[in-house]
Amino acid sequence: MPLEIAYRPFTLPTGALPPAAEENVRAGDVSRQRDDNPADDLADMANPAPLTPRPRDFAARIRRRDMVSVRRRLRTPSMLRQRLAGVATIGLFAMVLGPIGWGSPGGIDRAAAQAEAGPLQPFEQAGESFPGSAFYYVSPDDTGLIAPNAAEQAWAAHRDDEEVASAVEPAGPAARPIFARGSGEDQWRALQCLTAAIYYEAASEPDSGQRAVAQVVLNRVAHPAFPNTVCGVVYQGSERPGCQFSFACDGSLARRPMVAFWERARRVARDALAGYVYAPVGLATHYHTSAIHPYWADSLAFIGTIGAHRFYRWSGGAGRPAAFNAVYAGGEPIAAPHPRTWTPAPTDIADPVALARAYEDGRLAALQQQAAPVPTVTSAAFGQVPLPHATAPAYAPAIEQRGGDAVFRAGNRLPGAPPAGSHPAGSSPAGANLPGSNTIRPEYQNSGKWIAQPQG
Repeated sequence: MPLEIAYRPFTLPTGALPPAAEENVRAGDVSRQRDDNPADDLADMANPAPLTPRPRDFAARIRRRDMVSVRRRLRTPSMLRQRLAGVATIGLFAMVLGPIGWGSPGGIDRAAAQAEAGPLQPFEQAGESFPGSAFYYVSPDDTGLIAPNAAEQAWAAHRDDEEVASAVEPAGPAARPIFARGSGEDQWRALQCLTAAIYYEAASEPDSGQRAVAQVVLNRVAHPAFPNTVCGVVYQGSERPGCQFSFACDGSLARRPMVAFWERARRVARDALAGYVYAPVGLATHYHTSAIHPYWADSLAFIGTIGAHRFYRWSGGAGRPAAFNAVYAGGEPIAAPHPRTWTPAPTDIADPVALARAYEDGRLAALQQQAAPVPTVTSAAFGQVPLPHATAPAYAPAIEQRGGDAVFRAGNRLPGAPPAGSHPAGSSPAGANLPGSNTIRPEYQNSGKWIAQPQG
């Protein structure tokens, strides 16, 4: 049930409202009474009362043209002059910069120059580039690769020539070519390890940067200071943080490689294991990215920057061509990082400076040992040097009566033995003084002797 509230009417006393308000109230009462009468509404529609005009707002009563100041009227003609001055300035710049090549950027002159220079490299074309590829431009006429036969000839010509090695500083002569050896499993492991090193170290670099990394790995294989296998070099020290190649111990191997970049790195690794040598890095054995500067960099000979890496080689005897004399014969270990339980060798945790010092000490020790005089004993038989404690054995009294130890020495004739001239020409009387043996059958006792003296 709806709630109804009845309000009691009330009347304001006379004089409670101002006179104007009382007139409005009375007018409202009259209009309300007229609204109740329909005949009054029809009369109002037939004879409408004239409307009182309302005053316009302040903004509408002011003409818009009065808002334009005299100053703006005076500045209106100057806009044309400003536009003409701007056009003239642009034309003047074009006349000055046009002769120096600014007038046609990317136009006919640029296209003609590009046509003379040759086609674009694959990584400079649309869809084939990568961020920063412009910094790795490589001339297509000079790849730096040396064929296997030419590399072997060059290595044989100057591997022992110290003057040539010093004259081609800082890179040094081209390295010795390395060929894949061993069984099929060894060759597959070597290719897999070298591909991983190229991919994780220089996947986004041009061919020159990838070839340089591959050549450093093979240079270490040829040096006695490093492991003698490709996988051994790539995963050296991978059982601990701070390994030789950072990707082997920093978790990079957890990233799944991209197929296109992996196949590209595999082609570079296949060429390197086929004997192709990348000459620009020479005998480099170390490198680091351009973003860092390790403590050992100042102790090595700087070769140059290729791609995103700076390459170095040893400057002492460890960096000479004669030092790269290790023979690669395969025998590759498993193509994976070492387990954490791996016991590292002393060379696995040594820095480049310590390795060079150890190599130099070993080389000097070997030279001193070769230069040491060898004692000679004139009484030694067949040029052999007897030990200092070696003495003649004690014989039985009967042997001592016959001459003792002299009886069993070659060249001494026993009593009753035929003279030296009675032996056939070409036969040796040595051993003729030794006692006979009954264990040799008579028909074989003259085996190996001349049947008759050959006629000259």
